[in-house]
Amino acid sequence: MEKPNKKQVLLFYCVESQELAHKISAQSDLIQLQSINWRSFDDGFPNLFINNAQDIRGQHVAFLASFSSPAVIFEQLSVIFALPRLFVASFTLVLPFFPTGSFERMEEEGDVATAFTMARILSNIPVSRGGPTSLVIYDIHALQERFYFGDHVLPLFETGMPLLKQRLHQLPDADNVVIAFPDDGAWKRFHKQLDHFPTVVCTKVREGDKRIVRIKEGDCAGRHVVIVDDLVQSGGTLIECQKVLAAHGATKVSAYVTHAVFPKRSWERFIHTDGENSNKAFEYFWITDSCAPTVKDIANKAPFEVLTLAGSIADALQI
Repeated sequence: MEKPNKKQVLLFYCVESQELAHKISAQSDLIQLQSINWRSFDDGFPNLFINNAQDIRGQHVAFLASFSSPAVIFEQLSVIFALPRLFVASFTLVLPFFPTGSFERMEEEGDVATAFTMARILSNIPVSRGGPTSLVIYDIHALQERFYFGDHVLPLFETGMPLLKQRLHQLPDADNVVIAFPDDGAWKRFHKQLDHFPTVVCTKVREGDKRIVRIKEGDCAGRHVVIVDDLVQSGGTLIECQKVLAAHGATKVSAYVTHAVFPKRSWERFIHTDGENSNKAFEYFWITDSCAPTVKDIANKAPFEVLTLAGSIADALQI
């Protein structure tokens, strides 16, 4: 079957995503960056203006969002709801990190599943002339969250795993790599995408008031072990996994997460240090640029290395 001709895409972006947007546009001459005036009134509410609004009529339009904190979501939603109504041929929302994804279930009456709330908000994006909005998300916390979205959006769930696999094959000890999952959830989420690597599965067991990390299955002795998960917050689980893996004979331990959230600068726990209190527990810590504030914070700081989503997003904009 003949592939359709590639389309020209006009890409708008929020302030935080400027660097990633430029990387995406560098991937293809068919992606042209557009601008928005992000201003505020004296009372703090957004005063926004979409430049060249008439020129985008009949064009394929995309918006690169970053919902890094509640404070920036409203102004971006205002633009996201406005763009499809400007007579565009199609509208794509790229939201690399779906921030409420880990709050997807209720454990007792009264819990609020904010993943469902966010999905309902995005499901009400106006339909463009080309139909429902395409919504691109990377490594959402639970795949069943696709059913939280209504019929006015078409969720496209992408993954950062190809970037990780490409980087692992570049390692000098690529033949000695073992993938470790910090819990059964991570194993279920990613093992099929990494099934050509030997695996170790960890688990948390309760001992008194503490939850202790143990190895549930697999052998890591003498191997370079890479812990894989969708996101990191405080990093406590990764640190406990590293200790257990090292105690069981792992010669090196690295980590990969698609979304490096790291609230309250918790990434500082992983920075390589020398001297009396040397800290080089992790050989590498790979992240993507889905969380823009973190990427800025950890620039040029070992063991962190950023695997950019730019090429993958550029491809997704052609779907």
